[in-house]
Amino acid sequence: MIRLVGILVGLGFTFVVLLTFGVGAYTAATDPATETAENVFHLHPKEDVHYSFEGPVGHWDIAQLQRGYKVYSEVCSACHSLKQVAFRDLAALGYSEAQIKAEAASKRVPGVDPNTGEAASRPALPTDYMPSPYPNAVAASAANGGKIPPDLSLMTKARHEGTHYVYSLLTGFQEPPAALAEEFPDFTIPNGGHYNPYFASLVIGMAPPLTTEGQVTYDDGTVPTVDQMSQDVSAFLTWTAEPKLVKRKQTGWPVLGFLLFATILAWFAKKSVWANAKRRED
Repeated sequence: MIRLVGILVGLGFTFVVLLTFGVGAYTAATDPATETAENVFHLHPKEDVHYSFEGPVGHWDIAQLQRGYKVYSEVCSACHSLKQVAFRDLAALGYSEAQIKAEAASKRVPGVDPNTGEAASRPALPTDYMPSPYPNAVAASAANGGKIPPDLSLMTKARHEGTHYVYSLLTGFQEPPAALAEEFPDFTIPNGGHYNPYFASLVIGMAPPLTTEGQVTYDDGTVPTVDQMSQDVSAFLTWTAEPKLVKRKQTGWPVLGFLLFATILAWFAKKSVWANAKRRED
């Protein structure tokens, strides 16, 4: 009797759980989503810009990556760190050993005074990782209205359509459309905020970093328009997030070829084995 009661209680509990789950799922599927300014005016990243590393046979455009590093170094590094990238990694972008040493020496990193043992700064070495523009998180927060600028090393991996997201964000700063105030009169942009429809909340604390043509000077003579600089730094940040992206694609084709060959070989082996077995049965 006790066992029967236990079974009935268990079945009743299971029924209640399933009923609750079913009602919740039905409600979620049928109730209309609440319209907010964010889900009405938020835009999907633009995909009208194509990069050399896209597609199954993509490759790095070294000149573009060098231009992107220049944009990061002269503009973005004022606020954002790149802590997963060492100076010596720049060799993959075509920089010589002497250029890497000179680039590293132009930056200061935390060190120790060899005479006193006290904390000090020193010129960076090629083996050092690129330093943060701030000594600590508190200083970063204080300098940016309470917000800590994110590290950009893996940014294109951390966002959907990462490369296109970064490009869209950099070129998406604009005045709020009139329709926004008409449909959502309670929506306001706080002091220090900037409207950008490619940012999830529509308001981003970062001011437009790329604003004028010629903000950086490219060594290869490319005209540094805002659009060009945005493309270049987006490509560079794709490389920092996935430096083996192209190598992985190049490795994938031989692997697929081998698997195809092995499959065909296995099929012929199967035909041969079963042909002999069939002859023995006959």
